[in-house]
Amino acid sequence: MGVFVFLPLVLPLTALPIARLAERHLHPRAATRLLTAVGAVLALCSTLCLALLMVVGTAQLPGNPLPDSWSDPEVRAAVPWDEVAGKAAIVALAAVVVSCAVTVRRHVRVRSRARRALRGVPAPSGVAVLPDPTPYAYALPGSPGRVVVSRGLLDRLDGGERRALIAHERTHLAARHHRLLLISQLSARANPFLLPLRSAVAFGAERWADEGAAQEVGDRRLTARAVAKAALVSRAAAPGLAAFAGPGPVPRRVAALLGPVPAAGLWPSAPAPVLLATFVAAAGTAASALSSLNAAVALVATLRAVTPL
Repeated sequence: MGVFVFLPLVLPLTALPIARLAERHLHPRAATRLLTAVGAVLALCSTLCLALLMVVGTAQLPGNPLPDSWSDPEVRAAVPWDEVAGKAAIVALAAVVVSCAVTVRRHVRVRSRARRALRGVPAPSGVAVLPDPTPYAYALPGSPGRVVVSRGLLDRLDGGERRALIAHERTHLAARHHRLLLISQLSARANPFLLPLRSAVAFGAERWADEGAAQEVGDRRLTARAVAKAALVSRAAAPGLAAFAGPGPVPRRVAALLGPVPAAGLWPSAPAPVLLATFVAAAGTAASALSSLNAAVALVATLRAVTPL
């Protein structure tokens, strides 16, 4: 294995060019799904790599509760600086677990707080209007999901812009964007090199909802105007909830809405740079998965040979 055992930890460095090319050349729906999947696989591989490094590097240290046979000398010999890497992996794994737990807890708490705020508020057609002068709007998932918008924002939009706002939030609910956002957040917590993918997924979800709203209202310029106006007056919604004036550079969203409709489907009309990005993403993800799998198989084979399982 050698230094290649660390490959799953550093391959997420390819996240930035992948995210940039996917944003430019893929339909927002395809880009969001692709980047979420790539980030999840790379995060799982890097976490598995940390777990393997911890087992191999620390099992034979004095006072460690792991069986000594879990750190066979042949396996340790294939891991450079095994003891140093093992000790560092303990700290890194603890940070990953704590960070992911905090993220999930915050996500659950925000949704619970939002549901409590909606108690007793009528929601005809799934739209709940809060008598709050602060302008904001967001999609609250659940059974059923609801579009939540404040009176302060509605009063600043005309009839057509309100339709675009509601259509935008309904697209978030229908596509279950909250799940994609949570997966991308957890992936970035597992490996900070995946932060560009988290930002790209958040932006892609907003662009996806923008296109859904433009298709429903039948007017891209109207939707662009609604996005721009809401961004000027709105405050950020609670973290973890897809919002009308949510993540992503608003000028880029407006410019995209004022341009042509993006080509639907996985393959764009100008495939050369996207094929390169797809190849890099597929190759990096496959190499990371194979590297993690190779290390796991080697460790399990050693355990089966020296330890009764």
